[in-house]
Amino acid sequence: MSSMFKKLLVANRGEIAIRILRAASELNIKTIAVYTFEDRYSLHRYKADEAYQIGRNDDPLKPYLDIEAIVQVAKRENADAIHPGYGFLSENPAFARRCEEEQIAFIGPSSHIMEQLGDKIAAKKVAKQAGVPMIEDSKADITSIEIALTEARRIGYPIIIKAAAGGGGRGMRVVRNDEELKKSVQEFFPSAKFKIAKAVKLQSPQHHRADFNGTTLLITTQIPALRHNRIETGFDWYEFGKRVKAEE
Repeated sequence: MSSMFKKLLVANRGEIAIRILRAASELNIKTIAVYTFEDRYSLHRYKADEAYQIGRNDDPLKPYLDIEAIVQVAKRENADAIHPGYGFLSENPAFARRCEEEQIAFIGPSSHIMEQLGDKIAAKKVAKQAGVPMIEDSKADITSIEIALTEARRIGYPIIIKAAAGGGGRGMRVVRNDEELKKSVQEFFPSAKFKIAKAVKLQSPQHHRADFNGTTLLITTQIPALRHNRIETGFDWYEFGKRVKAEE
């Protein structure tokens, strides 16, 4: 069976990397693994045709987020594609963009699509343009308590405040009145314009801002007792518009 790629670099580790390596092997694609010193005995290193250490010996996981290090390995070893797996750099538009710049196929969405859908405010604009029904949300940039209050009163309590970036329910809070809103906004974004400080892991569960570096605030209607439903859809990159997967 012929393949569109000759050599694939897997920019991940552990079981995630092993699954990708197995699939590539079945498609007769040569594979490259990257690993840290901490992972030097990890199975994914030995499942690949080639494997190269990235990062210093005292960096257990950080090198898996080093875009340039990974791209340089791909270039040096003549990989024509990179698969990010999930987690790490898989939803980082800068990584996808570097692959595009180096003419290395990125197995995933383009940087343009990631930028549109990785931010809730931008994603809602795309959905509105597509005619998707939307719940009420903030229209103005939330740059002050006063604007937050104005938008919340226009939408009507209860509301949810959330960081525009990130996902998985992190950085989300239900607010039922003006006083709760003032307190919550200050806890989320203590600076004057509510820009999130440089990401630092905070131990206190009441603070969520560590997950959202440099984002802004979004206010939406809260729908009580709503089940979390989502639909995942995949499309064939080489046969534009051909849907290959959809599940709820």
